[in-house]
Amino acid sequence: MIREAALLTALTATLLAPAASAAAATAATATPGPAATATANAEQGRGARQTPPLVIESITPDVPRERATEIKISGTYVNNTGAPLYNLRLRLRNSPTPLASRAEMAAYQAGQGPPDRASLSASMQIPSLAAGAKQEWEFTVSPAQMEQWRFGVYPLAVEVVDSLGRSLALQRTFMPFAPKDHKVARSKLSVVLPLVDARPRRSDDRTFLDDDLRTSLASGGRLADLLKLVQSTASAKNVTWMVDPSLLDDVNAMTAAYTVGTGADAQRRPAEPAAAPWLDGLRTALANTSVFAAPYADPDVAALVHQGLDTATGTAISASAEVAKQMLGRDVPTDVAWPPGGLLDYDALDALAGGGVRRVLLSQDNLPPDPSVTTTPDAVTTLGSVYGDVTAVVADPVLSQALGADVSTPGAATLAKQRFVAETAMIANEVPETPRNLLVTPYRRWHPDPEFVSGLLKTAAGLPWLSGQTPVTGLKQPKTPTPRGDLTYTDQNRRDELSKSYLATVKKTSTQADLTALVTNGDERQAFSRAVLRLTSSGWRGGTGTARAAVERIDSAIADRIDDVSVTGTEQPRTLAGADGVVPISVHNSLRDSVTIRVDVTSSNPKLLEIRPYDPVVLVGANQNQTLQVPLTAHTSGETKVTVQLRTEQGRRYGPPVELTVRTTGYTGIALVIVGGALSVMLAAVVLRVLRRRSRRAAKAAKAAKAAKAAKAAPAAKASGEQRPPAGAEGEKTGTTHDPAQRVGGGDNT
Repeated sequence: MIREAALLTALTATLLAPAASAAAATAATATPGPAATATANAEQGRGARQTPPLVIESITPDVPRERATEIKISGTYVNNTGAPLYNLRLRLRNSPTPLASRAEMAAYQAGQGPPDRASLSASMQIPSLAAGAKQEWEFTVSPAQMEQWRFGVYPLAVEVVDSLGRSLALQRTFMPFAPKDHKVARSKLSVVLPLVDARPRRSDDRTFLDDDLRTSLASGGRLADLLKLVQSTASAKNVTWMVDPSLLDDVNAMTAAYTVGTGADAQRRPAEPAAAPWLDGLRTALANTSVFAAPYADPDVAALVHQGLDTATGTAISASAEVAKQMLGRDVPTDVAWPPGGLLDYDALDALAGGGVRRVLLSQDNLPPDPSVTTTPDAVTTLGSVYGDVTAVVADPVLSQALGADVSTPGAATLAKQRFVAETAMIANEVPETPRNLLVTPYRRWHPDPEFVSGLLKTAAGLPWLSGQTPVTGLKQPKTPTPRGDLTYTDQNRRDELSKSYLATVKKTSTQADLTALVTNGDERQAFSRAVLRLTSSGWRGGTGTARAAVERIDSAIADRIDDVSVTGTEQPRTLAGADGVVPISVHNSLRDSVTIRVDVTSSNPKLLEIRPYDPVVLVGANQNQTLQVPLTAHTSGETKVTVQLRTEQGRRYGPPVELTVRTTGYTGIALVIVGGALSVMLAAVVLRVLRRRSRRAAKAAKAAKAAKAAKAAPAAKASGEQRPPAGAEGEKTGTTHDPAQRVGGGDNT
C-alpha cells in the first residue's frame, strides 16, 4: 500500500530543525530502535546542537486575519565562517501561491518544494560582519505586501546572500493566512501527554539500580520540567495525561532513605528532599485534569504475549489502578492504553482488551488508511478483539513531532510552533466543510520545554479552525470513518521487542515470585509482583544488560524470602519408640507475615517405615515456629530417612527438600520375644516336673509290687528257715548285709 503518510513520516525528520542543524528528534508515533537508547541520545542532545547561523526568533501574530495586519519577523544572523564577510543582504522569500497539501509542505521544508521569490522590499544590507559577530534583524510586512489573498498556508523563508547572490544561509517556515470571512469546520484536537520514565529505576522494591531520579527531580531535570508542564496545562480541556504509576512508585520510595546498588557497591542514600513536594505538586495539578494510568511500568505488551507471558498485561493493568489511586488520592481509569511506539498486533490488542482497555492510541504506521488518501484521515476508528470492539485513535505524526520537538536550540521553538499552526490550517482547508478528529501524542519518554508546550497548546486553543475543548475520550468515530487496513506489525517491529531469551529469564523469576505470593498472608503477599512487572517494561528495549542485573537482584531477594520459611532441627535424628508413634517436624517462619504451608513427608523405605495419613497444611505465624506431628508405623527396627518437602497449598514446591533420620527401636517386638522365651522356659519346667512325677509314681508302684510278692513268699521262707542255718550265721558266711525286705522298707520311708 502506498500512503501519503509514509512520505510525511520520511520527510519530517528534518522539518523542525534549522537547515544547518541536525535532523529533529524522532516522532513519538514512529520510534524505530531501542527506546532506552533513543531516550539517552535525546537527553545528551539537549542543548548540544550547534546554533544555526540564521535564526528566526519570533513571528507575530501567529495567524494574521486581515490583509493589512502587520506581521513582525525577527531574528539574528551569526558569521560562523571564521572570516569577515562583506556586502551581505538579508531578505525575506515568499510566494503569493499557497501550498496545496501537507505533502507539498513537507517537500518545501526539505528544500524540494515549489519555488518562492525574494522580496525586494523586505530586505536589509549588511556592509560587513566580523567573524563570530551577530547581526540582529527584523522585518515588518503584511499579507497584502506578500500578495496573500485567500485562506491558506504560504511558504516563508529568510535568506542571507553575499554580493554575488550566493546563498550563505536559509531558514524556511510557513505563514498561515485566515481571513475572517472564510469559514471552515472546526476539527477536534486532543492532546495526550506522557508522564513516563525512561526506564524503571528499581530492581526489588527496596533497591534502586541508579540514582538518576535525584538529578531528574532537581531544577531543570526531566521530572521537574514535566511537573511544571502538568501545572501549566491543568486547566486545558483538550489535554489528557497518560501516567505510568511505577514512576510515581519510584519517586515515593525516595521519600524515605533508600539503597542504591547491590553487594559491595550498595550505598545508603538519605531521603530525597524534592521527592515528596514533587508528588504533592503532581497530585494537586492532576486533581481536576483528564488523566489515565498506563499499565504499571509501561510493559512491552506485544513481546509479553509473543513469549507466553499472557497474564502479565492484565496484572500490570490491575497494579496500575491500585498504585495510581495510592499516589494520586483518587480513582484513575485504566481503560485507555498507549502501546510502545503506538504499535501492536491483534494478539497484543486482545491482551489489553482482556484487561479492560476499550480505547488504544496508535501510530499511523500501525493502522494506515487503505486505500491511501490525499487528505488527512479522521483519527478515530474501530478494531475488533476477542473481548469486543475497541476504539482506536490514530495520532498525527507531524503534529506529534512538532509538539514534542527538541527546542533547546535558538529559533527551534518558533519554527515548531509555526509548523504546528500551519499543519492544522492545512488540515482544515483540505475539506473545509468536514471536521476531523485529530490526536497529538509526543514521544513518550520526552523531556519537554514547559514554556514551549504550554504556549503552543494555548495558541492551538485560539485557532479559528480548531475546537480545543476535547479530551481523548471525547473523540467519537464519524458516521463515515476513514477506511483503514489491518494492523500493520512488521518483522522489524518484532525485532525491536524485548528478546525471547531475556523474557525467558523474566518468566522464571515470575514463577518463583508467584510461590511467595501463594504462601504469604497479609501485606507482603505481592512483595515481588511489582518488581517482576518492572522487568517487563518497554523501557528496557535495547538495554537488557542493565535489566538482567535487575533480574539477578530480584532472583536473589526471592531466594532469600523462600529461605525464610524452612524446616528446622534437620541435624537431629528422630526416634520412634514402638511400632506406632509420631515424629515432630518443626517449620520456622522468619517473615513479618504469617504463611500457610503444606508439609509433605515421604519415607525412603516404606517397608521399614510407613507414613500414616495426616493433615499436611499448617499456619505458621510471623516470626514463629509451628510443629507438625507426623504419624508413623515401624515394621522393623533400624534407621531410615524421610524427606520433608514444603509446598504451597496448590502443591507447588517451596524451597528444596530436606532429609531427616528416623531410628526405630521396635521395643514391642522384643518384648514378645522375651515373653515367648519366658513361656517356653515355664513350659519346659512344667513338662519336666510332670515327667518327674510320673517317674516317681512308676518307681513307687514297682516297689509296692515287690513288697507284695515278698509278703506272699514269707510263709514258705519261714518253713524252710527252720531247716536252714540262722540268718546271722548265713550272713557271716556270705558277707551280705542288704535284706530285700529292709530295702523296700527304706523305700517306703522315701
